[in-house]
Amino acid sequence: MLIDIHTHTVPLSDDSDMAPSELIERAKASGLDGVCLTEHDAFWKHDDIAALRRRHGFLVLPGAELNTDEEHLLVFGLEKWIVGMSRAKFVRELLDKAGGAMVVAHPFRRRILKHGEFSSERYRKEFDRACENPFFGTADAIEVLNARGNDRQNAFSRELAERLNMPGVGGSDAHDPAEVGHVATEFDKKITDLEEFITELKAGRCRAVRL
Repeated sequence: MLIDIHTHTVPLSDDSDMAPSELIERAKASGLDGVCLTEHDAFWKHDDIAALRRRHGFLVLPGAELNTDEEHLLVFGLEKWIVGMSRAKFVRELLDKAGGAMVVAHPFRRRILKHGEFSSERYRKEFDRACENPFFGTADAIEVLNARGNDRQNAFSRELAERLNMPGVGGSDAHDPAEVGHVATEFDKKITDLEEFITELKAGRCRAVRL
């Protein structure tokens, strides 16, 4: 089963040019089986998610992308933003209480991979630093394939996940309909709701795929 676990739509993500209906129809046309709406520091209401599912006859799951002191995090199982969510440790504590899941989104892209080119020495230095950071071990998975990232950025993420023996997932990070349908996360089992999604994600029964 193919799910794009990282997408952004208006109006909750103000840097997106894509309405939820555009995302869903594009995903269906691309052969995807579902999408996760992961807006920037914002959460969809469950009733609105359910309405989208009924209207389009398509699996739509709620999540969010949080900007924290460590990295950007994709979170599933929380329902609203509260004070303190800028701290990754606090987010992990909330998810543990809620039975939710956390994915590190495009690790280090903002800091050292923003322009794509850097020396091999700096690459290894930053990679070793990431491996020694206990924060990464608290996540349930790492986004190793991000459609908006370049090959070297994704290679960094994949190598990190392999070194830490963590599941690797894929998402489009789409902000525009043209960005949908290029990468996804493939799940071994059929997913019908958020609870099943979280269970399979945390169990690592999934992998990043390029479409």
